[in-house]
Amino acid sequence: MKDTKSVKIGNVMCGGSAPVSVQTMYDIPLSSLEPDFDTRMSVLKAMGCDIIRFSYPDINEHEILCDVVKRCPMPVVADIHFDWRNALDAVDCRVAKIRINPGNIGARWKTEEIVRKASDNGTAIRIGLNGGSLPSDEKNRDTASLMVDTALEYISWFEKLGFYNTVVSLKASDAETSYRAYSMFAKQSDYPLHLGVTEAGGTVSSCVRTTYALSGLLDKGIGNTLRYSITGSIEDEVSAGVELLRTMGLRKGGVRIVSCPTCGRKSFDSRSFLASVQSELLATGKNICVAIMGCQVNGPGEAKGADVAVTGIGNSVFLYRKGEIYRKVSAESAKEELLKLVSEF
Repeated sequence: MKDTKSVKIGNVMCGGSAPVSVQTMYDIPLSSLEPDFDTRMSVLKAMGCDIIRFSYPDINEHEILCDVVKRCPMPVVADIHFDWRNALDAVDCRVAKIRINPGNIGARWKTEEIVRKASDNGTAIRIGLNGGSLPSDEKNRDTASLMVDTALEYISWFEKLGFYNTVVSLKASDAETSYRAYSMFAKQSDYPLHLGVTEAGGTVSSCVRTTYALSGLLDKGIGNTLRYSITGSIEDEVSAGVELLRTMGLRKGGVRIVSCPTCGRKSFDSRSFLASVQSELLATGKNICVAIMGCQVNGPGEAKGADVAVTGIGNSVFLYRKGEIYRKVSAESAKEELLKLVSEF
């Protein structure tokens, strides 16, 4: 990776020689934490999530944010817009990082107050710029270059205060604009970069657009942490980020799932089966290859190359272990039996 400054975000290092980390953003308000919040956070961490961000628009949620910081197994980032006092309060809650766009915080002195308090408390800051929230008097300029120049200006504010614990993001909803902005910035600065394409759409469109931009950047050694912004589950965001890094050889271990797209030959509904078991498989954190196949054409062959496999042949469902038939099971018990075999592997 490109040599950058090293920024400490809780127990996760960003930049320097640290591996690329994966992030997501909690998808409901702090005031509506689900009853199984702790379980969900543990699952996300097991899936490969390194950092998680929470919106913090209301200072009345102070106690909840403080509690979340204590309970969450990953470093917590507070996402702040408009009210500088919320950022100061989030630092009091001991968040690992705050995300701000100085352009919507207001007067420069407000941003400087945030920087001073973050400096006193060892809190990292992400300068988070989006293509749609840039200086209004320069809208006719190229978006990518405007984002870069704006980020460099904000960095100069921070550096005048002796603050260098900074990560930068330059996200546009257009993948090509995001790619150009990050590429331009990397030539002019050595601050670590948070990669992403913002407002990228549903699972398919987001994964295509984001992978297009991020794979090109990572291949050039640009980028230190990333998030897939999907209009969908945050579990999918984590899965996509981890899968990209593993495919590019930037992350080792974890569950690798091989599954067929289904066709008219299928005798086992691998599509529904995968949907029902995928999150639980990924949450095991096992360094293992699992094949889920629907018929006798590719099923046995893929099973031979996997550590564990399930495939349908005729009216029967078979589990494989290291390429050998392990057990014949019913379709109803296949999920339970597969997870049991994976846990014992």
